[in-house]
Amino acid sequence: MAPRRQHRRAAQSGTPYPEALAAFGERVRLVGPDRWASPTPCSDWSVRDLVNHLTAEQLWVPELLTGATIAEVGDRFDGDVLGADPVAAWSAAAGAARQAWEVPGAAGLTVHLSFGDVSGQYYLDQLTTDLVVHAWDLTEGIGARTRLPPDLVDFALEKISGYGDLSGSGVFDPPLPAPEGAGPQTRLLALTGRRDTG
Repeated sequence: MAPRRQHRRAAQSGTPYPEALAAFGERVRLVGPDRWASPTPCSDWSVRDLVNHLTAEQLWVPELLTGATIAEVGDRFDGDVLGADPVAAWSAAAGAARQAWEVPGAAGLTVHLSFGDVSGQYYLDQLTTDLVVHAWDLTEGIGARTRLPPDLVDFALEKISGYGDLSGSGVFDPPLPAPEGAGPQTRLLALTGRRDTG
């Protein structure tokens, strides 16, 4: 038992990107044929739009981790990247992104993002946080359960709390006040302009 407990502690000490990928992917596989056009808490995005956005984000990972710039990648991942089989498209993109992060030293690389150069670790944390919040959006869009894994919520809450008001990025709505005594998931969602319905 002791080795297993030690393994769990070690896994939780880093960025839980694989776990966030798995949580989002689990929800992608729950999307029924009649749900792809359903609305999500992201007012401009249907379920398909949301999955397309996260799939495109993962497609960028191998490119950016090999030193490519935004200009060099260009419009390759613009528009629809899901094709006729959205679940397969997501799975392929997520698998390639996960493998790219498994290369030793990836978190120490310099990554060229649209707003400037950042460390690989910053990029990894940002991707993970985005996956966590949008996993909740996806569960809302498909009418599934809305409780997120607590360790992912804690990670995303810590990161987002340090980012300040993210509404200027165009990705999240302005923060909302959280009820007194609210739990971590409710506070996380409030910081991104969402009301917890779980």
